[in-house]
Amino acid sequence: MKIMSLLWTKSFLFLLSIPCLCSSQLSPPPLRFSAFLDHSNLVFMSWDHDAEEIMTFELRVKTTGWVAFGFSPHGELPGSDIVIGGVFPNGSIYFSDWHAVDEENLEEDKSQDYQLLSLTEDEIFTTIRFKRYFQTCDPNDLDITGDTARLISAFGTDDTVQFSKGQRFLKSLFLMRVISPTELNDPKIFFTHDLKLNDFPIPVDETTYACTFIPLPIVKQKHHIYKFEPIITTHQNRSMVHHILVYACGNGSVLPTGISDCYGANPDFALCSQVVAGWAVGGGSYQFPNEAAISIGTPMDPQYIRLEIHYSNFDLIPGLIDNSGIRLYYTLDLRPYDMGVLQTGVFTFPVHFIPPGADTYKSYGLCKSSQFNEMNGTPVPDLKVFGFLLHTHLAGRGLKVVQYRKGEQVRIICEDNKYDFSLQETRDLKEVITIKVGDEILVECNFQTLDRTEITFGGPSTLNEMCLAFLFYYPRNNISSCMGYPDIQQIASALGQEASDAMEGMIAMNYVEWNNETIKNAEKAAKEADQTVIIKTIDVSVVCLYLAEWLGVGKTWSALEFETKAHGRTKVSALSTAEILPLPLLLLTQLAFTWLLISYQCRI
Repeated sequence: MKIMSLLWTKSFLFLLSIPCLCSSQLSPPPLRFSAFLDHSNLVFMSWDHDAEEIMTFELRVKTTGWVAFGFSPHGELPGSDIVIGGVFPNGSIYFSDWHAVDEENLEEDKSQDYQLLSLTEDEIFTTIRFKRYFQTCDPNDLDITGDTARLISAFGTDDTVQFSKGQRFLKSLFLMRVISPTELNDPKIFFTHDLKLNDFPIPVDETTYACTFIPLPIVKQKHHIYKFEPIITTHQNRSMVHHILVYACGNGSVLPTGISDCYGANPDFALCSQVVAGWAVGGGSYQFPNEAAISIGTPMDPQYIRLEIHYSNFDLIPGLIDNSGIRLYYTLDLRPYDMGVLQTGVFTFPVHFIPPGADTYKSYGLCKSSQFNEMNGTPVPDLKVFGFLLHTHLAGRGLKVVQYRKGEQVRIICEDNKYDFSLQETRDLKEVITIKVGDEILVECNFQTLDRTEITFGGPSTLNEMCLAFLFYYPRNNISSCMGYPDIQQIASALGQEASDAMEGMIAMNYVEWNNETIKNAEKAAKEADQTVIIKTIDVSVVCLYLAEWLGVGKTWSALEFETKAHGRTKVSALSTAEILPLPLLLLTQLAFTWLLISYQCRI
């Protein structure tokens, strides 16, 4: 490797020349995964990984100048791990491993850990193929993990590298995909069916939950829905759609007509709780694995769904018309199993709170599956979990879903410690895992509120918070969700506040003087507080389990510092939708009242 020139200016300037050794190589094998890294489709990346923990990348960039690619810690340039390469006009190439010191200066790594495989250029494109290990032991290289990656790409018009002046892009991407489209069985004959709103006027409100009920395809024999994809209407080059959920309805339900607020004055628009498909910001289409799909067309299958679309119109733009929804793909080519979705996490009520000014604050929601058989009506087979979707709002920084059996941790089912609100997608597990009746599922969410001066409460608005994990599994059962929430009175007491009931407990949080110490005390109290577990079925019957002990016993981080002990205080009650679901949006007192109602109904 021969350095031809290396110039430093305010924006950083260098040229690096090495002989071209790539022109006579055979065509490399195709890479399984691919995505554009920019909105204009100028930077196309393919990638793959193997059992030796090596990641191979190929970038095809619409330029004849320099090309850069790398990893950012949290989306900013300083601290980023970057590789830069290109082809000089004389045909020689340059390629080297660098890191960003600040917004304007790069330094070459002493350890060159990216291995160049090929580098070519034609009249339009520069194509670079290289590889590196997931972990290089170089402190200037960022590890490649199962978390969401923040990828930086950039290019210039010639071979004088001025990184701060080139076109630069940032994209969040999940690199550890395990199933490529070519590994999925596409049926030869299939049909499509759209579940969407038609010419819906988006209200001039920051948050709107619009719901309607739509029939599934009418078929005379069993079919399988094997794929879904979003239909998103863009407005002024952006989407107002925060998420779309499709809930299956029990066939005995009496459903309203029209479009209304999902959680407003008419509780019937919150009927149906069995999630069958979902999309959120940053997601794309999803095709189920070859083993399972959603069944339609049999007497046991739902005939109607509730379509829920959450709009975020923060700029209060008037006159917007929307036609968003979900497109279903279905076929007679049946899979071995019918699949279901289990919603877990923290039950979405204002009893779930996050203090302001927190660099990190963890919330926990428990699912205890001991009542599954009773709720299902028949014994529930083992759940074979193959995929997941994680969901928080803007303060969310990471999520973990952990499985326990008889008080011992079995595994971390899934996690993302670099969660990005702008990339919410259904992901496949590396291997199918088994959940047995009686197991406990703990969802941990990590939040950051350094930019907030008021408490963030759980709720439906994007400015509220959620802590949810959707687990995709087979064979299906009637359980739609299993979530928990902590005893707010215990938390208030631990923070030196008096509260005679849950309402006073929530109000008391506003009188706490929040600082690092009280934030840590609140997190510890919420972690150790008794949890009420709410289990819902497709017909919205509910069981509430009041767990008498939640003991932190100082285990290692991988065990989430938890040991659970249920003392058998259980009450089973069938509650109406009006008793379960929150009342008008964004009104904390009404949400709190609803929470008190369900709390009263569930406890002994």
